[in-house]
Amino acid sequence: MIRARVIVASNRAAAGVYEDTSGPLLVAGLAELGCRVDPAPVVVSDGPPVAEALRAALADGVDVVLTSGGTGVTPTDRTPEATRGLLDFEVPGIAEAIRAYSRDKVPAAALSRGLAGVAGRTLIVNLPGSSGGARDGLAVLGPILAHAVEQIRGGDHRLHG
Repeated sequence: MIRARVIVASNRAAAGVYEDTSGPLLVAGLAELGCRVDPAPVVVSDGPPVAEALRAALADGVDVVLTSGGTGVTPTDRTPEATRGLLDFEVPGIAEAIRAYSRDKVPAAALSRGLAGVAGRTLIVNLPGSSGGARDGLAVLGPILAHAVEQIRGGDHRLHG
């Protein structure tokens, strides 16, 4: 079974200004994909708290971490930087596929700087902090997630489908 965690990077949600909606969508989506996922997303401010939450997930040995938020071009959007510092290598095709999937519906999706990569034996994928971005990310990840985790665990190259 794939163990997963959702981390929401939102200064306003972390401060209680509003309730995040993307995190619960991601938790439910991961559960539908058969993952054992923490029942509530971890909600933190953007920047260093994201890196701390990612390090905690790595220490807990989760297989997949989906982040939501902090991927844009505003001065407070720092999730890609927090992620990049922990990755052993990037998997750019995942982030590119998510942007491409969203771009025709939401042209601003091209502004997302989200990354995907592997830290140790954990796949980390940065998603935009909107409910649409969460749904689009799950649509792209659904068909490839189990295979990606199997590969990270050292599996062979059998095709899934």
